[in-house]
Amino acid sequence: MKKGIHPDYKETRVICACGNSFVTRSTKVPEIRVEICASCHPFFTGQQKLIDTAGRVEKFRAKYGDNF
Repeated sequence: MKKGIHPDYKETRVICACGNSFVTRSTKVPEIRVEICASCHPFFTGQQKLIDTAGRVEKFRAKYGDNF
């Protein structure tokens, strides 16, 4: 890499709205605030809910059964 053309890459604290925080490296210093992280995101926590619109899941289960 050429010297003098790249921004400084320093340690940065990432703070989530849930209270979780961790340290990473970034050009933005001293902290980054986010609304959601891997500790509180429903996909990663296993609390993701299946949203059924217009009874599609029930129609599928009635047609093919629960063991599909």
